[in-house]
Amino acid sequence: MRRARRVQVLGWRWRSNPLRRRSDVLEAWIVLAAWTVATLGAVVAGVVGAQAVQRAVQRDRAERRPVTAVLVRTVPGSGRDVVTGVRYDMVLAKVRWTDADGTVRTGTTKVTPTAGPGSTVPAWTDGHGRLVSRPVAPAEATTRVVMAGTGIALATGALVLVGGRLLRMRVERRATLEWGAEWDRIDRPRGHTTG
Repeated sequence: MRRARRVQVLGWRWRSNPLRRRSDVLEAWIVLAAWTVATLGAVVAGVVGAQAVQRAVQRDRAERRPVTAVLVRTVPGSGRDVVTGVRYDMVLAKVRWTDADGTVRTGTTKVTPTAGPGSTVPAWTDGHGRLVSRPVAPAEATTRVVMAGTGIALATGALVLVGGRLLRMRVERRATLEWGAEWDRIDRPRGHTTG
């Protein structure tokens, strides 16, 4: 038995055709509009999102200030995990430093496991004098900006395309119901001849 081949004709919904319904044209416009809005919206949203993340990273980097702290003591534990034996690059330690206004402060930060009490270690503070982590490196900041922009662009495009698909499904459902009602109206005088 031969299989019937389906021929795909590009742009058939746009061409003049006696079998073309109004819903076919509407579906074509919905697809065109959804892809156009998804593409342009994704680009705009990605750029705006990337710029927002870039401003946040730059503000975060600008607010962090390096200070030189004195190691008071390391937190109990070592640079090696007892169970797995994995060696850590950094351990928590209690440090003391002097703020820009002369206030002596203490806090906990990460230091190398080889640092001993009394040694000086680098630390970072925010605008309020609290210890914070080291600011992100320029390469990591760029990676964050690119990943955020890409993610926002993909999410925006996908959201618009899903909305377009839902709208198209609604148009298809309405066209199918209209087609069924028209078929019932035309077929009624003959009656149903099939079992």
